[in-house]
Amino acid sequence: MRQALRDPHTWLVMLAGGLLGVCGVWLAVLGNPQNSGICVSCFLENSAGALGLHDNPRMQYLRPELIGFVLGSSLAALGFREFSSKGGSAPLPRLLSGVFLIVGCSVFIGCPIKLFLRLAAGDWTALPGLFGLVVGVWLGLKGLAVGVHLGNAKKEPGGSGYWTPLLFVLLLGFLLLRPGFVLFSERGSAAEAAPVMIALGIGLLLGALAQRTRFCITGGLRDLFVMGLRAQLFWGFLIFIVIALAGSLLSGSFTPGFYGQPGAHLDMLWSFLGMLLVGSISVLIGGCPFRQLVKAGEGDADAGLVVIGMLLGAGLVQSWQLAGTAAGVPLYGKVAVLAGLAFFLLNLLLFRERTVA
Repeated sequence: MRQALRDPHTWLVMLAGGLLGVCGVWLAVLGNPQNSGICVSCFLENSAGALGLHDNPRMQYLRPELIGFVLGSSLAALGFREFSSKGGSAPLPRLLSGVFLIVGCSVFIGCPIKLFLRLAAGDWTALPGLFGLVVGVWLGLKGLAVGVHLGNAKKEPGGSGYWTPLLFVLLLGFLLLRPGFVLFSERGSAAEAAPVMIALGIGLLLGALAQRTRFCITGGLRDLFVMGLRAQLFWGFLIFIVIALAGSLLSGSFTPGFYGQPGAHLDMLWSFLGMLLVGSISVLIGGCPFRQLVKAGEGDADAGLVVIGMLLGAGLVQSWQLAGTAAGVPLYGKVAVLAGLAFFLLNLLLFRERTVA
């Protein structure tokens, strides 16, 4: 532990975690939905609706934070000469992984970042999700330990890594110019939004810091299992939780309990299984939904495929009504989570590296 705290990089990771906690609470104060100041899966569902990938009129808004995460990562990677086009490792499984990441998040109602923002605001219905995420990360690590590996990304000619950042530059243009084919909700959670330029600036800052520090929620848990308190990412993760809790207390948004929580339900088993799905797949593909956006921004085309899969999944969970609501998790949402867990187990079989005697 002392060795980790002596490393200047650890303090940079802690800075990233602290700012994520501050901004997660502050964005909700500025207008984002309560307990959802930052939520990658919610932002993707909003953005998918804005692009016409689903027709839920309450979930249509190009979230500037999402655009900022990718472009902030790109700017930092280019500035520090770390941008590198690479990819080519298990493309279809990664695309489908992105779809199932959003399935798990939507059933729980939130990504791993939102899970801890909900807990920091006193939403005890998120506790089964926490247990599910921890178990999922543990299962993913067990898979890696027995040789499961989707392959290593290779440097690719032709600049394929630029396409995901360019897509988000296009989305930024859509956000600022608002052409008629891009949809914006006038009611519902997507209509609750912090001022555009503040949200975009926060996204750019967090994306850049995450690129420099490799900050990741599931990565913090993974490293804690592997390295204990020496893990740098765990310290950033811990500071994120502490600062988010302090922010909730200071802003008056801390309301502990199980009932009446915003963006939550009481289907505890499916909250557990949804986050178990997210944790297990995140370890297998090398990062949580937030980390995938950041990796895509620095030229990783494999992560770019995960991002495209997440965007498609965001459209599907709304079009097929898979997402959890305050009333609970619909039947097809439960089926989709079980399909995702079957997908994870199948990949454990298909991508296990066997030594030849």
